[in-house]
Amino acid sequence: MAYTSLANGITCIDAAYVREGMACFYLMEEGGECAVLETGTSHSADVLWQVLHERGIAREQVRYVIPTHVHLDHAGGAGAMMAALPHAQLLVHPRGARHMADPEKLVSAARAVYGEELFHTLYGEVKPVEVTRIREMADGESVTLAGRPLEFRHTRGHAEHHLCVWDEVSRGWFSGDMFGVSYPWCRFPAADFLLPSTTPSQFDPGAFIASLDLLGSYAPRRMYLTHYGELAYSAASSQLLVRQIEAYCELATTGSPGADLLQQQLSEYTLALLQGFATDGKENELRQQISFDMQLNAQGLQIWRQREASK
Repeated sequence: MAYTSLANGITCIDAAYVREGMACFYLMEEGGECAVLETGTSHSADVLWQVLHERGIAREQVRYVIPTHVHLDHAGGAGAMMAALPHAQLLVHPRGARHMADPEKLVSAARAVYGEELFHTLYGEVKPVEVTRIREMADGESVTLAGRPLEFRHTRGHAEHHLCVWDEVSRGWFSGDMFGVSYPWCRFPAADFLLPSTTPSQFDPGAFIASLDLLGSYAPRRMYLTHYGELAYSAASSQLLVRQIEAYCELATTGSPGADLLQQQLSEYTLALLQGFATDGKENELRQQISFDMQLNAQGLQIWRQREASK
């Protein structure tokens, strides 16, 4: 079990998804009450129970479970967690609520991609959440955790049903996939490197950049990424994401490259960017580390390009 205690009553917990350092979720403690932000998969629930036990926290103290969106690495564990947290409410984007009450469409789509055996390995059993325990959060709506305000903002760009959660106490955003991904290997002495996530099917570059502007407008000090961990906020990091999004779109639309060629072009572009961060990095090692995200990002960009062409 891997978890890290952060400041402001926040614990970062590895979600046990694919490998350590791939995805995480967070436990927030305040005045005897708790919130779980993101859920990982159904496999992640056991990790949460261990953390609660070690902290001496009763499951009845958890008031909220909050996935930023319903992709299964962010919300696949919601049903398992809610079933064992008797006083918790699930707080979710209105567009994602029906998928939490009936996850069969999400499950069927993922099984079609991964196959039954790999799906079970990655996600386990994806359980529904009782409709009466789901609360749809409007843009700008807030809740309190023992008086600690949490504000919800709708943030399109990665998915239509994405929201980010603002915590005034830490001056931090729980950003889901909206502030990119920055795995442990992306943290370099000179600066942190981030990759945008343009997958799987609802990437919208204009909305993505607008959401980055919205997050920056709160003057945050830190971002709590799902992929992966706490990251100091900077305008330079936000601009790095913008620059990559713009370059991605140009690569995807110039000559309409196929999936393999686009993935190769994204890889070469990203490796060139990384040279400014990992001055002693080995190219083959970096290429291997980015390969999974480059494949997924290329797929998302192709779907975006096809959607734009059909307008």
